[in-house]
Amino acid sequence: METGAGRTLLVAMSAAALCLACEKAATIAPTPPEVYVTPVIQKDVPVYLELVGQTAGFQDVDIRARVEGFLEAVSFREGSFVRKNELLYRIDRKPLEAILAAARADQATAEARLAKASNDVARYTPLAAKQAVSQQELDDARAERDAARSQTEAAKAAVEKASLDLGYTNVVSPIDGLAGTTQVKSGNLVGRGESTLLTTISQIDPMLFNVGVTEADYLRVARRESSRPAHLRRAADAPQLAGIQLTLADGTVYPHSGRVSSVERAVDPTTGTLGLELVFPNPDFLLRPGQYGKARLLLETKPDALLVPQRAVQELQNLYSVAVVDDSGKVAFRNVKVGARVDSNWVVEEGLKPGERVVVEGLQRIQDGMVVEVKPAVPNPTAAESASQAK
Repeated sequence: METGAGRTLLVAMSAAALCLACEKAATIAPTPPEVYVTPVIQKDVPVYLELVGQTAGFQDVDIRARVEGFLEAVSFREGSFVRKNELLYRIDRKPLEAILAAARADQATAEARLAKASNDVARYTPLAAKQAVSQQELDDARAERDAARSQTEAAKAAVEKASLDLGYTNVVSPIDGLAGTTQVKSGNLVGRGESTLLTTISQIDPMLFNVGVTEADYLRVARRESSRPAHLRRAADAPQLAGIQLTLADGTVYPHSGRVSSVERAVDPTTGTLGLELVFPNPDFLLRPGQYGKARLLLETKPDALLVPQRAVQELQNLYSVAVVDDSGKVAFRNVKVGARVDSNWVVEEGLKPGERVVVEGLQRIQDGMVVEVKPAVPNPTAAESASQAK
């Protein structure tokens, strides 16, 4: 049998073991979550305006049949470059040659009638003075001469028109440009009742790029121009925004920069946008009418702007926030005001200071006031660096 002293010793030993286990459990603290941070960068940042638009020929000319006739030949290759005055189509000349011949015959008849009437007037004039013929006969001769003169002028006009119509049977290009698809083939009757559309020629060097800009963005552009020195504004054609970059549909940057050519007179009330016409050189004919792309205009350069990666910014109901980690590793969530996007970064206008560290990875595992283990994040490459790596 156990004595009272033995039982007391056993209880004391059990209590001591329990206390030791509690102390060990208390000393095992949870491992702080691991996050990747990057410092807030401060530098001058260009602010761009990006506009989606479509290319158009600098001059698009519809080629139409100006006379009626059967098409004899198509003398160009569709989609090829044609020169000014190069033959495109030939319309059957024979009917118009016959019309021209008849007009010339009518002109010769009218001229002969005019000559006879003029001779009659010349002969009757002295006779009427001697009263050898009546004044009525002289007046009739003069009227006949005037009528013959008018008929002669009409006959000359008919000959000129017939000559022009005959010349229109050879349809030539009015400009240097790119020929489109032909709308008619050899053997078709063209020009009956209306001027049949044959094809379209587009002048593609330079090339136009049409975009629509909102009223707010237009005001930003206009204010930028008004802020320039007066002597620069006078020396330039308004507007003269140059150095515009064009990104094509495959994501590549067009090698030639453009400029603003013209601005529409008024805002379109249905869309609330103002049309801008940009001009880009196209010496290699890479651009074709109808292509889509994105133009980028430099509006301003923000000095000493604060930048953070876009993945560090959380958005909830138009409120933006970032997680800031201090030197002790403590997390604090902070609301910020963001501005423009630059590559993969946000411009932060309010809420951060240069050099502060923000969390870019691990945001889902942290809470406000939590202590974390900090590791540096790998920076994202800029757009220029990505393009150079792709090459």
